[in-house]
Amino acid sequence: MKGKTMKELQTEVDSYIGQFKEGYFSPLAMLARMTEELGELAREVNHQFGEKPKKTMEAEKAIEEELGDMLFVLICFANALNIDLEEAHNLVMNKFNTRDKDRWTRIEE
Repeated sequence: MKGKTMKELQTEVDSYIGQFKEGYFSPLAMLARMTEELGELAREVNHQFGEKPKKTMEAEKAIEEELGDMLFVLICFANALNIDLEEAHNLVMNKFNTRDKDRWTRIEE
């Protein structure tokens, strides 16, 4: 199966949301949802790698699923604001490749 481009992911989410009269949530509501999903991801990472084990009655969740939830909400947020995530990614990578190019110790070949 071929991987999806960011544009394809954004289009897929837009098609899904477009089925519903409610459409996208407001930016503030979307930020609240993203914060909620980040909390769920943090909880799962803490269970797997931190000092807080799960309670015996807690359902098993995967970090992969929590990251997927975060990505979905992030794409919804970008779509609602007409932001092309590929362009946003390119802006950030340019920043890291220029401003931060000498910030970290490079692996020598």
